[in-house]
Amino acid sequence: MTRPLPGELIDFHGMVSRSPRMREFFALVERVARTDSSILIRGETGTGKELVARAIHDLSPRARGPFRAVNCATFTPELLASELFGHVRGAFTGAVRDRRGLFSVADKGTLFLDEVSEIPLDIQARLLRVLQEQTFVPVGGTDPIHVDVRVISATNRALRRDVEEGRFRADLMYRIRVVPIFLPPLAEREGDVEALAWHFVDEFNARGGRRITQIHPRALDAMLAYRWPGNVRELRNAVEHAWAVGVGEALRLDDLPPELRGEDPPDSARPATAVDDERDRIRQALRVARGRKGEAAAALGMSRSTLWRKMRELGL
Repeated sequence: MTRPLPGELIDFHGMVSRSPRMREFFALVERVARTDSSILIRGETGTGKELVARAIHDLSPRARGPFRAVNCATFTPELLASELFGHVRGAFTGAVRDRRGLFSVADKGTLFLDEVSEIPLDIQARLLRVLQEQTFVPVGGTDPIHVDVRVISATNRALRRDVEEGRFRADLMYRIRVVPIFLPPLAEREGDVEALAWHFVDEFNARGGRRITQIHPRALDAMLAYRWPGNVRELRNAVEHAWAVGVGEALRLDDLPPELRGEDPPDSARPATAVDDERDRIRQALRVARGRKGEAAAALGMSRSTLWRKMRELGL
């Protein structure tokens, strides 16, 4: 199938869409960007929440200030405190010099806290103080530092449920979700799978080595029928896979990853190893705990920091 006419395709601060629902979302982003209110972006993994945060910053009166982002799920509690608030020399083993945290670096600008629901409770209390008083004390320090930072947060979970289950402070939830906005998943964005597939084809064509000029109807049907649990990120990966393994000017069904063809991955029948067993054990614990890493770590008999380390090592 050859490329469709551009139609109403728009590029909104790096987010490409032809979906009417996304046009409504972009208009909402433009409105909330005018304020200085704290914003909570709700959306599934891979939908582009950091792009939304960056767009809000670029459209806001703080656009000339710095924009900084941090994924709160990728740090141990100790390192997250240092990343956010900085530390003074000697605050802990390895702290050989003073270090500015992201709140200092983002002064007069915007700080984006991705996976905000993963912040441990003790750090939540410190974050609440920054939002209330615009001051904080670096790890190991004694003198408060004043900053002027707008906080935009994101999560793929319902914070109210986390509050009810004691994993998130209610007072902090109300501070960071003054304006909640909901980013639609790719499966609910009419016309965007095909539009984005061509957008990514153009991106990879520009690398040279292969040029795709058409998408075979069976390949397009498979992409349209797939639910895209990884959303835009997964679609980009699928197109890159097809561009890399296929030949010729057509993107064909056989070029797509196995899951889009309704097949199991080729290595699914190989004998399980100890690494596979540990990966499955951690996945099961996370499923039972509904993604709550603290509960999963306790069920596995390990610390939260050990769980984070193992998840990084196992590619989870």
